[in-house]
Amino acid sequence: MSKGFSVDLRGRVALVTGGGGVLCGHMAKALAKAGAAVAIADLRQERADDVAAEIVAAGGKAIGVACNVLDREQLESANVAVEEKLGPIDILINGAGGNHPKGTTSKEYLFPEDLESAVEGVTTFYDLDPDGVQFVFNLNFLGTLLPTQAFTKNMAKSGSGVVINISSMNAFTPLTKIPAYSGAKAAVSNFTQWLAVHMSKVGVRVNAIAPGFFLTDQNRALLTKDDGTLTARGETILGQTPMGKFGSAEDLVGVLLWLVSDEAASFVTGTVIPVDGGFSAFSGV
Repeated sequence: MSKGFSVDLRGRVALVTGGGGVLCGHMAKALAKAGAAVAIADLRQERADDVAAEIVAAGGKAIGVACNVLDREQLESANVAVEEKLGPIDILINGAGGNHPKGTTSKEYLFPEDLESAVEGVTTFYDLDPDGVQFVFNLNFLGTLLPTQAFTKNMAKSGSGVVINISSMNAFTPLTKIPAYSGAKAAVSNFTQWLAVHMSKVGVRVNAIAPGFFLTDQNRALLTKDDGTLTARGETILGQTPMGKFGSAEDLVGVLLWLVSDEAASFVTGTVIPVDGGFSAFSGV
């Protein structure tokens, strides 16, 4: 977890939503290694506790907290629990999010024959479930807004704090098949800019990281086969990524530590930083 530089987060308290996952769990460990006391917030207590236990075993300070990022009461209770055990939160990483099949089309393109008759197992644009689309939007956008309301009030009162939202590469250019997720992450990026302006007079900096393509539990089956070779979609993605590889969780650590450091990034707010191997810069030609 070394990137050739370090920041000193001793005396700081960080909370990471979605902290039981691969990428956000790695972020939580990086914050703890830099000296922060870290609250791992996840929908599943056991996953939060597992990451917290790893941090404690490595000599850091951490606790696991179960909460649903769409439940205001649970978020408020989590804030109280974290303040009692670790102190007021200084750093918030809004990492919870994800996609759902009901907000996803089966094909990349709509063809005339798709309009003639329904085919079992095929979801066209016209078959998208509004409830599924709403679920994806709520999980990603409201799942960023509500935790920010719950966990940043003390930051605003104290005149100092950092919020890092997790956007996505598809916020820049929507990916085929996933209109709900693409739209939701675009909303997260826009909200990041809005919130940075809104919070600028109370000393809270707000930025976002937009990861490119990283292998996680959520997308591994979509990008790789059982034997480890690439699926057609995985091949397309790497063909559009100039560096020709998927990112690793370690690749997010440098930008994360830079953004949370008041010394290194004191004048940085309202940005969305791609960490994508050049994907967003490549035109395909």
